[in-house]
Amino acid sequence: MNKFLLLILFVSCTQSSLIAQTTLSKTIISNGVTRSYRIYIPAIYNSSNAVPLVFNFHGYGSNNLQQEAHGDFRPIADTANFIIVHPQGLSNAWNNFGLIGSSPDDIGFISNLIDTVKSLYNINLNRVYSTGLSNGGFMSYDLACLLSSRFAAIASVAGSMTAIHLNACNPLHPLPVMQVHANTDAVVSYTGTSGIIASTHIDSLVKYWVLKNNCNPIPNIINIPDIVTTDNCNVEHYIYSGGDKGSTVELYKIINGGHTWPGAAFAGSSGNTNMDINASKEIWRFFSQYSLDNLGAPASVQSTELLSFNIFPNPNQGHFNLQFNEELFEANLTIRNIYGNIVSHKNNISGKNFNIDMPSNKNGIYFLELNHNKQIYRTKFITIK
Repeated sequence: MNKFLLLILFVSCTQSSLIAQTTLSKTIISNGVTRSYRIYIPAIYNSSNAVPLVFNFHGYGSNNLQQEAHGDFRPIADTANFIIVHPQGLSNAWNNFGLIGSSPDDIGFISNLIDTVKSLYNINLNRVYSTGLSNGGFMSYDLACLLSSRFAAIASVAGSMTAIHLNACNPLHPLPVMQVHANTDAVVSYTGTSGIIASTHIDSLVKYWVLKNNCNPIPNIINIPDIVTTDNCNVEHYIYSGGDKGSTVELYKIINGGHTWPGAAFAGSSGNTNMDINASKEIWRFFSQYSLDNLGAPASVQSTELLSFNIFPNPNQGHFNLQFNEELFEANLTIRNIYGNIVSHKNNISGKNFNIDMPSNKNGIYFLELNHNKQIYRTKFITIK
């Protein structure tokens, strides 16, 4: 075999290896301590384009490898093109305001980790997000309170905040928040706990962020169809919109659920795992709306303000009617799927009533966005065929 063929084989094998190797285990030195993390780079990543960064924190006693599999964002990142970091807590825990462990500087660690990942990959620093399970959900609230300048939005699954969290919280900008929690969670109680490390009642937690972001206190409530009846639980979705600088607060309340990640490929051991929603998909749908530079833009408003409209039937079977309270002139209408991809778009529509046929045959949750008179109106609908 000549040298030219050897070179071609070497380059081909090397490129194949690089494409396949999308998950790396790395360490950094933060505050004199060696800290570890896992990072997932989707195959579609191209260093010429800045991409979002999602932090996904494990729960107490768990680790980043388990969280990577349990709260899995990798299939979403493969199409939406963002990088995922799964940090590892010391002693398998996160030091929420010094309440757990030996008081490691986890906030400093994450700030340093953002800088490190930015030095290695082309990261859009306006689109950095945090989520996590249980103790990892608490950690995401810590970042919202203590490192808000670096995060555009956060989400917590089966986590909460303590009274110390609430009293010490001072985000520098309105911060969109999503909470996913079961009303029968036996580990982090929905109704809160007392004691040294007391967790906040989830309804009070949501109200806290609704007030902080100055959202509409009356939510849009959607009962998610109980598609998977064998999971023995169902979902109520509360959306508080119209907040300062476009911020919203969302709550997915899992009725009769457990201390688990909805939609996980494998069930947890702490109660029912809801399969009517996929928490990872819902969280990314939520995150994808927000960017730090756009949080200074005029607020989006809920469909009940200024212009009102109804979608019926909802859920629908791929055909629905859109009815407005006033005549539209040259409005733009966009429908997106949960990944943020556009599935339908119409420019310069006018009138009060429209019949919409979905171009896709897929069941799922979709988001309708209407741009009218320099205002943006958003709402959600469900297609079941």
